[in-house]
Amino acid sequence: MFTGSGDGVLCTKRSVGLASRSPSSHVWSRPLPESPSTGRAAVIIPTYNEAQNIGLVLEAVAALPEPVVALVVDDNSPDGTADVVRSMMNRYPDRIELLERTGKLGLGSAYRFGFRHALELGFDFICEMDADFSHDPRDLPSLIAPVRDGRADVTVGSRYIQGVRVINWPLSRLVLSYGAGVYTRLITRLPVQDVTAGFKCFHRRVLEAIDFNRVRSNGYSFQVEMKYRAWKRGYRIMEVPIIFTERTEGQSKMSRAIVREAALKVWELRLRALIGRL
Repeated sequence: MFTGSGDGVLCTKRSVGLASRSPSSHVWSRPLPESPSTGRAAVIIPTYNEAQNIGLVLEAVAALPEPVVALVVDDNSPDGTADVVRSMMNRYPDRIELLERTGKLGLGSAYRFGFRHALELGFDFICEMDADFSHDPRDLPSLIAPVRDGRADVTVGSRYIQGVRVINWPLSRLVLSYGAGVYTRLITRLPVQDVTAGFKCFHRRVLEAIDFNRVRSNGYSFQVEMKYRAWKRGYRIMEVPIIFTERTEGQSKMSRAIVREAALKVWELRLRALIGRL
């Protein structure tokens, strides 16, 4: 039984099959067994209206030569995303878990929820990625390897090392993303080229060292905040080159509010670090 978190988790049954649904609780479908630390890897995949993409993404994760367990955090998608995930679980019962939430609670909240669950299950290498194929699941082993062999504590799938590695973005989106990186580095001194990247792998010790109750941001600012908190605690961050491909199915979750939040959050993080309140 897993209880309580800052993201509104109530409880779940540790039994095979679907846990009962109630209006006020999160539902975790067919939970994987808890285990001690074994060097296993998991990837957290938040979803909201990703029925067109999630089946193919999970197929690609399940096909990896290195076993990686997909923990899908779905925010009650009205398009049937959870149903697609459940059908994939029937095909790959040991490789996929569905964590359902009662509403759209935000990207950062979904990752915090997934991180807590992955830590509880004993995973040592905990990744995050998008559900729309902008991140290629086949790159997961390249992200995990430096963390597994001790070269890094955090790896970042980077669009901006070894050139600009982005496909199908308009120039305005590229300028916004690259400019956000320059802006963030100037303020925070964070030594990462792709500061807003959402394709990452953490060693569990990094996530255990971060107080998730202090991490309240979403979107781009969540990605910046997690890197910044890890770096300020002395953890080693390595960028691994990837090719980022803009989604071809579904709608982007980008909004002006997300950009505004990120622009303000970097000042907050810098100030908190300066006064010792990070």
